Amino acid sequence: MASPGRSPELRQDPVTKRWVIFSPARAKRPTDFQSKSPENPDPNPKSCFFCIGNEHECAPEIFRVPDDPSNPDWKIRVIQNLYPALSRELQNSATVSQNSDPDGCDHVEWGRVLDGFGFHDVVIEAPVHSVQLCDLEPREIGEVLLAYKKRIDQIASFESIKYVQVFKNHGASAGASLSHSHSQILALPVVPPNVSTRLDCMKEYFARVGRCSLCEVQVKDILIDESKHFISIVPFAATFPFEIWIIPRTHSSHFHELDCEKAVDLGGILKLVLRKMSLQLNNPPFNFMIQTSPLQVSAPQLPYCHWFLQIVPQLTGIGGFELGTGCYINPVFPEDAAKVLRELNIPA
Repeated sequence: MASPGRSPELRQDPVTKRWVIFSPARAKRPTDFQSKSPENPDPNPKSCFFCIGNEHECAPEIFRVPDDPSNPDWKIRVIQNLYPALSRELQNSATVSQNSDPDGCDHVEWGRVLDGFGFHDVVIEAPVHSVQLCDLEPREIGEVLLAYKKRIDQIASFESIKYVQVFKNHGASAGASLSHSHSQILALPVVPPNVSTRLDCMKEYFARVGRCSLCEVQVKDILIDESKHFISIVPFAATFPFEIWIIPRTHSSHFHELDCEKAVDLGGILKLVLRKMSLQLNNPPFNFMIQTSPLQVSAPQLPYCHWFLQIVPQLTGIGGFELGTGCYINPVFPEDAAKVLRELNIPA
């Protein structure tokens, strides 16, 4: 619990270099900081494209687990997004004009233009509508994570794809259009600016200290839980209240380097933090993002590129100050949020 007289602080995260204002006067206790409208998906929808038996209503399937298209008893399906942000059909028709730069972008009067080639897929995490990701066993969550890995490995064969973002939107206010548990994979022909900034910050830290910033994270007061291969923390300069990072203990640049043992271990700690977040914060809508490295990183970049999984419960909105400055106000100190989550005991 935050002390009543605690003063505001500005903190800068060494991984993102983003400044965050911690203003405890804007909140009472961390435990009071709960979702006002918990997400309670309809357990018995009249019609859901993602439910088992409705496969014919979905966009084309890419693969399923078990990997047998003739087996109707699937556990996970990876399908094309019915309303993709980018088009997988543009690859063969793409042409490079005389005005193109080395990245393939056309220079126009006031910017750059690139054909919208890419992949936008959906991962249906369970066949039954009422089952959420945190309801699955660690091994089953591990299978979902390995489905991400398999799809990234497939996409990586396209040289023009530079970055793959895996993300999950849980709840309508977090951007989920369907309540059936699912996540998405979006493969881009560019490296997004947030990713470039993160890598530049990691490079700067490595040049100054000689070690990876995430390998060096100090977890004494911000640790939530730990497993054999991962730790979960509230980051030192958390942008959002009760933001959580799950970080590999051993240095790893790319999420898709994950093996079966680590996938199950990650499934266990992910299940634990999602359950804690749901119980302590009244089942809030949330987003999670796998913050990995670009597909084509160079050998000198590998020592400071370290992937992690970021979870953001949707407890506050952003206003003009945040939009105007890129600096966020967080009413809950990370140490207080970590303590609230760490001390919540959940039966195995």
